[in-house]
Amino acid sequence: MEIISDPGLGNKSRVTEFILQGFGFTVNSGLRMLSFMALLLIYLFTLTGNSLIIALVYIDSHLHTPMYFFLSNLAFMEIWLPTSIIPRMLLDTLSERKSISIPACFTQLYFYYFLGAAEFILLAVMSYDRYLAICRPLHYETIMSGRVCLWLVIICWGGSFLLITFPAIFIMQLSFCGPKIIDHFFCDTTPLMEIACSDTQTLKLVIFILASFTLLSSLFITLFSYMSIISTILRMPSTGRSRKAFSTCASHLTVVILSSGSSIFMYVIPHNNSIGLNKMVAVLNIIVTPFLSPFIYTIRNEKVKQIMKGTIDKKPRYPAWET
Repeated sequence: MEIISDPGLGNKSRVTEFILQGFGFTVNSGLRMLSFMALLLIYLFTLTGNSLIIALVYIDSHLHTPMYFFLSNLAFMEIWLPTSIIPRMLLDTLSERKSISIPACFTQLYFYYFLGAAEFILLAVMSYDRYLAICRPLHYETIMSGRVCLWLVIICWGGSFLLITFPAIFIMQLSFCGPKIIDHFFCDTTPLMEIACSDTQTLKLVIFILASFTLLSSLFITLFSYMSIISTILRMPSTGRSRKAFSTCASHLTVVILSSGSSIFMYVIPHNNSIGLNKMVAVLNIIVTPFLSPFIYTIRNEKVKQIMKGTIDKKPRYPAWET
């Protein structure tokens, strides 16, 4: 640590790195290696499953529709969201001293929130797409053109950039003079601001407002869309068609509940639960949901399963936007 002279802090030592406490318990080398292998396998399956979805959507023309275009973008996010956290977790699992430099900590924090916010906006877009497909089928092709789909994805990334970048800049301006132990397995905002020497009350309020707006607005759009979808499905005369619509929507709604529920618990609902519970919920959001997402979207989707069996030797074709 460096000794600094700051008018607001006095002569104090400036932290140049943080120590990630992880889950706060010590395990022997055997259990540590077992944890490493389990986490590595989950991560590899996450990468493989989501990459497979992207490849299938690109290769097979039957999946060149708005729904699968958005799904492939979600799979892309589900690859990079855990990648912003898990490789560091793997390294820390085998390390005695789980140190991380301040630049690396801020980089991890930024990409975690940037990808997470983009994903929630995309989930709202996907629910609106399903609403148009089921509730407004006559206007669906006109509204959800390839250009519109592309702009919606750009809005997801651009909106996330605007929501996350400015608070991240202020977080990077915080002063840290000790302690330097972050009570988490990654650089999350709450434990990070707890050890900051700067006044963080205003920043905490800004983060709370932005998190509430992003998560609750996404959840509101999704719930409104699915209430309309369910109402429409119940009026459908065809049992087979209604079952197919229910199956598709149930997959998306499951991912929304897993992602939104865990994030709202951590960042929106005020509570006095222990940090240990927050860590377990974070595991659900960062590790479990991206791992399960490919299975949730494909295991009940007969179209995807049939295409997986018959597209191994097909050459890539460019998307033709179909319903």
